[in-house]
Amino acid sequence: MRTRRPLRWLAIPVVGVLSLALAGCTQEQLQGWLPSTPGVTNHVDRIVGLWVTSWIVLLAVGVITWGLMLWAGIAYRRRKGQTGFPVQLRYNMPIEVFFTVVPVILVVGFFAFTARDQAAIEEPIDDPDVSITVFAKRWAWDFMYETQQASNGEASDAVYFQGIQGQELEGGGVSTEELPTLYLPVNSSIEITLESRDVAHSFWIVDFLYKKDTLPGVTNHFYFETGDVEGVFMGKCAELCGEYHSLMLFQVEVVSQAEYDAYLESLETEGNVLSGTDEIEQFGEGLNPVVNPSSPVGGSESEEEGH
Repeated sequence: MRTRRPLRWLAIPVVGVLSLALAGCTQEQLQGWLPSTPGVTNHVDRIVGLWVTSWIVLLAVGVITWGLMLWAGIAYRRRKGQTGFPVQLRYNMPIEVFFTVVPVILVVGFFAFTARDQAAIEEPIDDPDVSITVFAKRWAWDFMYETQQASNGEASDAVYFQGIQGQELEGGGVSTEELPTLYLPVNSSIEITLESRDVAHSFWIVDFLYKKDTLPGVTNHFYFETGDVEGVFMGKCAELCGEYHSLMLFQVEVVSQAEYDAYLESLETEGNVLSGTDEIEQFGEGLNPVVNPSSPVGGSESEEEGH
């Protein structure tokens, strides 16, 4: 009984620390420190679940491994008065099979769950509520909102917004006032088509926990559904694309359906309208005179034309 008392006293602070740790869990910690808002898209919870579950499994494996290492170090340490090498053990078939099978099971399990979630995330949406084409350019973004479809399913009318790159502030930082803003309505199915006007870029909405390459000559797609969460979320290019890559930023604003419709009407009022497939194709290919990619910070008008 005397030998057990120290262990009992040791359990008290351990239980106390665990209680405080569990009681202090924030939403950020429950999400594995991923930068996201629960429910902002239909994919966020799935991605968070895969991430957190993977870490729990890996931590369990780590604790067992560290525990066995500590036990082996204590149990088989050199005792006082011992000399020479201990008896060398080898060819323990059960242990070797265990050390082979368990890692294989872990790898196959991680692959299976990752493939399952990736297939669900990449699943195309038939007849989405909103179809937007995003054009990446050095070093900003253009957004084209489809407003009407032709009989073949392609856009026949659209409105657009042309972005400029982020502007550096004196003393450091980047102004967010003039960043390109992609508007999305709540509770809607979204299809985003990704195109590049020049070099390889990567479209990354940080809080959506998703990014996809935007490559010249290649058309990629991003499908998701927005929830009922409204807010402003940051996005950026995640592929090194030149001198002002760090300023290739944008914002995503998830708003009510009424606000979204009003925004599209404002673009139409400003004259940012593409009528017919020919104008839309020219805009996409950068042949339309309205397409003026952004210039370097502090660039002149001649520099803008050159870019």
